[in-house]
Amino acid sequence: MDAKPQQNPEPPYSTLPPQGATSVPPPPAPMRTTLRRAAFGAVAGAVLVAGAVIAVPDDEVAAPPAPGPVARAEAAAAAGSPASLSDLTALIGDRQKWVETHPADAPSWAVLGTAYVEWGRRSADAAYYSRAEQALQRSLAAQPGERGNTEAWVGLGALANARNDFLAAKKWGETVRSRQPRSWTAYPVLIDAYNGLGDYAAAAKATEKYGTLRKGVPALARTSEMYRNQGWREDALATAREASDHAATAAEKAVALHRLGDLAAERGEPAEALAEYDAALRTDRGHLVSLAGRARALAALGRTDEALADYRTVTTKLPRPEYVLELGELFESLDLDGDARTQYTKLRGLLSQARTAGVDESLTEARLEADHGDPEAAVELMRTAWEGQRRSAAVADTLAWSLHRAGRSEEAMQYADQAVGTGVRNASYAYHLGVIESSLGQDGPARGHLEEALRTNPDFSPLAAPLAREALDALGDPAAGGPAQMQPPSAEPSAEPEPSQEPSPEPEDAASPEASVKPSPDAGKGSPEPSASPAPSPRAADGASAAAAP
Repeated sequence: MDAKPQQNPEPPYSTLPPQGATSVPPPPAPMRTTLRRAAFGAVAGAVLVAGAVIAVPDDEVAAPPAPGPVARAEAAAAAGSPASLSDLTALIGDRQKWVETHPADAPSWAVLGTAYVEWGRRSADAAYYSRAEQALQRSLAAQPGERGNTEAWVGLGALANARNDFLAAKKWGETVRSRQPRSWTAYPVLIDAYNGLGDYAAAAKATEKYGTLRKGVPALARTSEMYRNQGWREDALATAREASDHAATAAEKAVALHRLGDLAAERGEPAEALAEYDAALRTDRGHLVSLAGRARALAALGRTDEALADYRTVTTKLPRPEYVLELGELFESLDLDGDARTQYTKLRGLLSQARTAGVDESLTEARLEADHGDPEAAVELMRTAWEGQRRSAAVADTLAWSLHRAGRSEEAMQYADQAVGTGVRNASYAYHLGVIESSLGQDGPARGHLEEALRTNPDFSPLAAPLAREALDALGDPAAGGPAQMQPPSAEPSAEPEPSQEPSPEPEDAASPEASVKPSPDAGKGSPEPSASPAPSPRAADGASAAAAP
């Protein structure tokens, strides 16, 4: 059935003759009875009208009834906004009951599948992704996408993004966009897919198009994310505040406040981040991602007991792998190695469950292996991701760090440079690049990137931030003066040496100045190039310049 199901369908009109006692019409009432009934009805009507006039003033109109949870969830989905968990639960239950008796209703199957995706993402229960796939396939079986069922295609794109299969999400999103270029529904899928693949230019174009097609808080949130990925912190903050100011529902407000908390944490302002996360939790007590952010901010403030309590709660109710890794590293920073190993063991179990459910958690797994397991395994994981077109800043940074931990720092440099060069102001990226440069003897650049990491966010990690300070202290202060090419030119021209009276004759095989400048006729025809020597460190370069000076 393509038509939208009616909630309370009208009973069909019956043309059958009445049967039983109702088939005999009652006798007509006498004239006196008729007049008495008419008078009584007039009096009763006057009393009711007077009561209504007294009860309802002339300048007020009765408000319509408030929408129920199912209607609220449907309205949020139609606007591209998040729904509260209770409303989402009500929507899932309503659609489940409906499709049991209407198995050919393709739109209802698409709504149910998309709701399963959202529930699985917000509960970290990957089992719902399998249910979502089944529901969306039932929708396409009832009505193929080529016949207008693009809602199911959008749902499959959202499912692919939830599983971190960004290539598949890109395919579904671009398919919908090509068929319905004026519809906004494909753009959230495309934005997430392009960001996951590291195609930030395409993500920016999709974000701008989404903003022209769909005004409001969701577009502002996406725009703030785009500015953050480009390193425009002030613009990201201003747009996120505008989204928070215009949020219309509690769920929408909580998401906007959480984004403000994340931006404050990246700037190295944990107290402000904590205030934003607390405000998000007051708005929506079930917003567990804000509870994870709160734990992160408390750890940065040194309130470790409170941070551990929040981490334990969030890893129980929302066991995302990255949160379990953060809790394990917090334990390790406190020298609680036994508790840390317990969390790493739990994390390996979650990663195994994710693989079984078809979710790609290779990024978190590589971070675990690089610092707490087998760095070579981390390299293989990130190599596979990179060859599969996942080339985001996070993947480039993790691949670089895995290569460094595996003893291949020279190979790691190109990926670390790419992660920092994307524009994302992430202290971990600068820290990893600085350590890699230090291992290669590039003390000057290493010092600069380590200082950048600690300046961006002095407490970016309870385990890595102290190591960044130690690495910076080990490099020491830079040499006095600076590079020779940075010195201002001398005010007085240097005196040229006087030529000798009897210059010594040049050897016969010495090349004349003209010959040394004039290119060889065979240049550029496969002549061997000189071998490139590794660039010296800034200190070595300064010493060589001083030794060569007359």
